[in-house]
Amino acid sequence: MAKILSIALNPAIDISSDAEAVQHTHKTRTHNQQQHAGGGGINVARVVQELGGTCELVYLSGGDTGTLLETMLSPLDMLQHVVTIKDPVRVAYNVRDLSTNVEYRFVPEGPLVSEAELAPVFDLLERTDADYIVASGSLPRGAPADTYVRIAKIVADRRKRLVLDTSGPALRTTLSSAKAFLIKPSLGELQGFLGRELDHATAGPAAQALIRDGAADHIAVTLGADGAILASIDNLTHSPAIAVPVKSAVGAGDSFVAGMVWSLAEGRSVEEAFRMGQAAGAAAVMTPGTELCRRADVMTLYGAQEAMTHNH
Repeated sequence: MAKILSIALNPAIDISSDAEAVQHTHKTRTHNQQQHAGGGGINVARVVQELGGTCELVYLSGGDTGTLLETMLSPLDMLQHVVTIKDPVRVAYNVRDLSTNVEYRFVPEGPLVSEAELAPVFDLLERTDADYIVASGSLPRGAPADTYVRIAKIVADRRKRLVLDTSGPALRTTLSSAKAFLIKPSLGELQGFLGRELDHATAGPAAQALIRDGAADHIAVTLGADGAILASIDNLTHSPAIAVPVKSAVGAGDSFVAGMVWSLAEGRSVEEAFRMGQAAGAAAVMTPGTELCRRADVMTLYGAQEAMTHNH
């Protein structure tokens, strides 16, 4: 099985709760609190392990919240590289209003990091034997917009495969000047990058144009309730959304990425990995708060999808 390294430059402690109703000014009493180690790269590593794979993890950690994050991650049976920074790890908060079933997500920008604090991550990449490098999540403050470009170039020089899932300036800078094996933007992130409105009819051709421009070998665009699109240079697959009961959208995109990468590392085709990613994303939506997906749910949804694909 191919090896996976997941990078979390802006991890978080994710806290989620329920409230009967969210209201301004007055205290909003919450219950059902859950907390998990989170942030893009950490969620990917958690899901790869949940699916039965092995994943190496490198993450930035600082302050008292960093100590808590390390404690939360210590039970995970995976090789972990902790890069110490001065600023504290961020705490993200998610509240579901039970009266409307609407979710409110508060996501801080995260710590300020220096070039020197990022250096150990680049050093690790120069010597890792991982086949798939997953760079997932936002960049912390102070990290240059071309941080993922530098990661992409190291990965390319070493003939490894980069999987990128980020947004905003970090995505724009990376797509403009480096190449990834796979990128997974949401429809909104792809629109932001291209600076124009897209729908599920135009998103696929737009992604293929990016592939022709050398941005990536494959682009998986998540469309929310409209499913997802897999674009490759000569192939375009639109897969409808898997109908599941919605509990929380937290970590659905990360679960999608993890499902794809785990599947690729297991030796499956990109098309099969895409379906596994969709199954993992849908399974994450079925769990409350910050829980992410469960392996049994992922496999059930993947099996149902496979059956549908073969019947068509």
